[in-house]
Amino acid sequence: MDLLYEIWGSVMRNKMRTLATGIAVASGLFLLIVLQGAGNGIIHTFDRNRGGFSFDAIHVWGGWTSRAYDGMERGRRIVLDNRAEDMVNLRFPAETKGVTSIISQSGLTVSYGTEYLASVELEGIHPRYADMASLKIVRGRMIHDLDVAERRKVILLSEKREKELSPRGKSLLNEYLLLDGKYFLVVGLYEDDQMSSQTTLYTPYTTVQTLYGRGTAIDELMISGKGLDTEQKNELFETRLRQGLGKIHTFHPEDQSAVWIWNQARDNEQMNRASSILQISLWILGMLTLISGVVGVSNIMLISVKERTREFGIRKALGATPWNIIRMIIFESIVITGTFGYVGMFAGVAFCSYMDASVGNRTLDIGVDKLQYFVDPTVDISTCLWATLVMIVSGAVAGFFPAHKASSVKPIEALRA
Repeated sequence: MDLLYEIWGSVMRNKMRTLATGIAVASGLFLLIVLQGAGNGIIHTFDRNRGGFSFDAIHVWGGWTSRAYDGMERGRRIVLDNRAEDMVNLRFPAETKGVTSIISQSGLTVSYGTEYLASVELEGIHPRYADMASLKIVRGRMIHDLDVAERRKVILLSEKREKELSPRGKSLLNEYLLLDGKYFLVVGLYEDDQMSSQTTLYTPYTTVQTLYGRGTAIDELMISGKGLDTEQKNELFETRLRQGLGKIHTFHPEDQSAVWIWNQARDNEQMNRASSILQISLWILGMLTLISGVVGVSNIMLISVKERTREFGIRKALGATPWNIIRMIIFESIVITGTFGYVGMFAGVAFCSYMDASVGNRTLDIGVDKLQYFVDPTVDISTCLWATLVMIVSGAVAGFFPAHKASSVKPIEALRA
């Protein structure tokens, strides 16, 4: 108790010095927590907006040849067909979990009664598409193999589009919609992902081929990769895939423009790497801020000890031991850093909560898509407590060295100061 009275008396005698120390401590923790909160908002934005994607998916589209090959001129349009899916199944059983053909027909109009939607897209898919593209069926069923084999006119509709076509809340499951002059049966409804405008309707790819005279042509080949966990494996797979497609569609196996390949696994790895770099950078900035606070505490404690040299000499002359002096200075440093550290911590948490309430979890409408940004810009309470504890311990260490120096001064030299 006497020690606390001594510390309180020292603080009251040096209010400006104590306030300067406290500001250095509080601002360091405040900036660390705010930086972490803002960084988490950016990282959570990446995670939220890519949450509906399957990151082992590889998308392949036909392009235009950029070099002559086998007597054919450059600039030919490469149109993928059903042979591409068969080739992947035969040549890459160890590298793939599944493959599906996709065919799109855009600019259609769908109606139910007096309600209608214009400029919708009909996408022909395979039953495996749901797992490969993270398409979640919430009511009804997914398209199955019999639908594909019999080229049935069945569709999947998003929940959002169901509400627009049926504003009175009637379920459209097992109802017929008029799509481009043809009746389709709604067999399932899928979950909105909060990103897309969800104008897409899904039907068997064989149905689109038949109704729109597409023959065996497909617009996209979607592959679910397996074991492609390194950059080298992905590059080798893409090279072999391009070679296999080149044999089917007669283009040079090294022609990068003949087919376009989007490997989401590689993009996911790059995004994870970018997130890690951002987190590390924010921690480095935060630690530098903490260090500046610790340096401020050290300097102020050094000045404090120098100003009180005569006081320490008197204490030692009256019988105070070196440990008494060291303990007093260290405890004073701990009290100051602890008090103002928690002030900075609560201020940082409050500011992060303000950011979350004012600008967090907003939606940006970019026309065809809706993107959420600055998602949950907050910091876990354990991170705040650990940062505060580090600051308090650093404050104690910062006070130890000038305290040790002060305790080693002889009383007669201290009294002459």
